[in-house]
Amino acid sequence: MILIADGGSTKADWILLDKEGNQVFKTRTEGLNPEILSADLLKARIQANEEITSHKDKVTEVYFYGAGCGTERLTSLLKSIFESFFKNAEIVVKEDTFAAVYAVTTKPGLVCILGTGSNSCYFDGKNVDVRVPSLGYILMDEASGNYFGKKLIRDYYYDKMPKTIAKLFEAQFDLDADVIKRNIYKEQNPNAYLAHFAEFIFKNDRTPYFNKVLQKGIKEFFVNRILPYQESANVPIHFVGSIAFFSQDIINDVARYYMVEIGKIIRRPIDGLIEYHREKIKLKKV
Repeated sequence: MILIADGGSTKADWILLDKEGNQVFKTRTEGLNPEILSADLLKARIQANEEITSHKDKVTEVYFYGAGCGTERLTSLLKSIFESFFKNAEIVVKEDTFAAVYAVTTKPGLVCILGTGSNSCYFDGKNVDVRVPSLGYILMDEASGNYFGKKLIRDYYYDKMPKTIAKLFEAQFDLDADVIKRNIYKEQNPNAYLAHFAEFIFKNDRTPYFNKVLQKGIKEFFVNRILPYQESANVPIHFVGSIAFFSQDIINDVARYYMVEIGKIIRRPIDGLIEYHREKIKLKKV
C-alpha cells in the first residue's frame, strides 16, 4: 500500500492507495513541520491518527511532501521518524514545492505556494529548482497566511486599521497583548497561530483596506519570489494554497501589472498528488 501526504504547518492531508491505485482512506493530522516542531510532537501527531496507526504495518511506500523539509537535516529527521513508525515501508520525504508541482503541471512553469507559509520554484518539465531557500515565517513568507496575520495585528495595534474593521477584529479574536506574545514566543506552531488571523480577511466582505493589504503582500511575493526567475516572462505561473485560492482576483491583477501569465490556481494539492502517484503505479505495471 502507498501512503501519500501533503504536510503543511497547520495540517497534513493523507491518502492511502492500494496496489491498484484505489483509495483506501483519506484522513488528516495536525501539521508536521520539522522546522518548528520537536521530534516528540511530530511522532505524537502521527500516532494520534487511528486510521494511519491501524494500517501502518501494511504500508510499503510513504511519500511525504512537507513544509519545513527544505534542508537535508530536517528531511532526515522526518524520514527517521517515519522509518521507526512505518517499519515495512520505503520512505521518501520531499519539500512541499514538489507536491505543488506534481499537482498542477507536467510542463515547464513557475509553481508557487501561498498557504500558512509561502515559497516558489521553477519546474523545467523534469526537475524542480528552488533557487532561494525559504528562511521561514520570521524572515520571508511574503503573502502567506502568517504574513497577513502579522500585518493585521500590527495595523490593529498601530491604529492603522479602519475603526469598523477593528471592532470586528476585536470581536473575533483574543487580542490581549500577553496572549499574543505567549502564542508567538512560547507555544508550538507560532506561524500557524499567526496565519489563523488571516482568515479574518476572507471571512468578511472585501473592503478597500483588505484589498490594499492583499495587494501589498502579493506584490512583494511577485518581486521577491517570481520576477527574479528569468523564466517568469515565458512560462505560466501556477499557485497552490488557501491564500492563493481566495486571492485569485488580486493575483490576476498583479500578474497583469507585471505582464506575466497565470496558470492554475488550486486550493489543495492532494488530489493532484493522487493522480500523479496513480500514473506511477500504472507505469510500474507496464
